[in-house]
Amino acid sequence: MRINTETGKAFVFSSGKNMGVFKGVGFPEDVAEFFCLEDYAGYLWTVHGRFPTNTPGWWGGAHPFNILDWTVVHNGELSSYGINRRYLEMYGYKCTMQTDTEVMAYAVDLLMRRQGLSVEMMAKVFAAPLWSEIDEMNPEQRRLNTLLRQTYGSLLMNGPFGILIAHHGEMIGLTDRIKLRPLVAGTRGDILYMSSEEAAMRLVSPSLDKFWSPRGGEPVVGKLRSQKAFETAMGTRR
Repeated sequence: MRINTETGKAFVFSSGKNMGVFKGVGFPEDVAEFFCLEDYAGYLWTVHGRFPTNTPGWWGGAHPFNILDWTVVHNGELSSYGINRRYLEMYGYKCTMQTDTEVMAYAVDLLMRRQGLSVEMMAKVFAAPLWSEIDEMNPEQRRLNTLLRQTYGSLLMNGPFGILIAHHGEMIGLTDRIKLRPLVAGTRGDILYMSSEEAAMRLVSPSLDKFWSPRGGEPVVGKLRSQKAFETAMGTRR
């Protein structure tokens, strides 16, 4: 962030800690060929092909967005971008990529890495229940959700969204609270798939053991069981 805003001599739009983040403008197969993705192996992959509607189409605006070992791909549009951005700037984040998805990545980093919130708490911040729903909760849940909305009201992601969050050993899927953007999930063996469309998963794995459509605001979490599982997965793919 400091390179992009203070040096005036360089601009970084992709960097990862123990991960690769590949951005480009073009057809997916051309981007994959450009970066020689067939030479890479990994146990966790996220990808997003998009046609930008309200933001410039350029390499910096391509997904995933990342910071350290956190990445976010996002389908939707955030009407709360302005207040989200101003809140994050108070914690030293600087948005330079000209698209709303950037605040998602930085908000995930702030809540989960820096402040230690769980996936469930992060989901309650991004896709907070309506006040009318909070009023109907039991006292303990009502107090928790009220505190989260009062503390992190400026990180409520207002507008339709479906996101996939990935970092070391974990992948998370989440939509807005009334699910204005689709998200489906499926499993085959030990592999978890998530996508905005079932057809995309069926293309990769035509036969799934389980398939479901999560509720709005309900996170889907896949975790690597152990380092041994990671080594096995990587060994299998080599």
